[in-house]
Amino acid sequence: MNIQIFGKAKCFDTKKAERYFKERKIKYQMIDVAKFGMSKGEYASVKAAVGSMEALIDEKSPDALLIKYLARESDKEEKLLENPKAFKTPIVRNGKQATVGYQPEVWKTWE
Repeated sequence: MNIQIFGKAKCFDTKKAERYFKERKIKYQMIDVAKFGMSKGEYASVKAAVGSMEALIDEKSPDALLIKYLARESDKEEKLLENPKAFKTPIVRNGKQATVGYQPEVWKTWE
């Protein structure tokens, strides 16, 4: 397993995801998405795994309001990559598989 957790420092679900993998002694790489963002390649991989860009947007984020009302899909993606605080977290990635939010029932199947 090659686990990456894209999360925010003050996100409780991100902390729960980290604890989930620590308790099972599964190595993971933590990336502060608000600070470092996500590359276009990582974004494309995660988007393909979760099905849509809308699943990656945190509706509660003030940064997400602007993104929501843009007309073209490409403009929305560009703004989302420019404003990584608008990502819904945690985004947990295992190779080509990925989840958004706290989903231990899916992570169990990866073990």
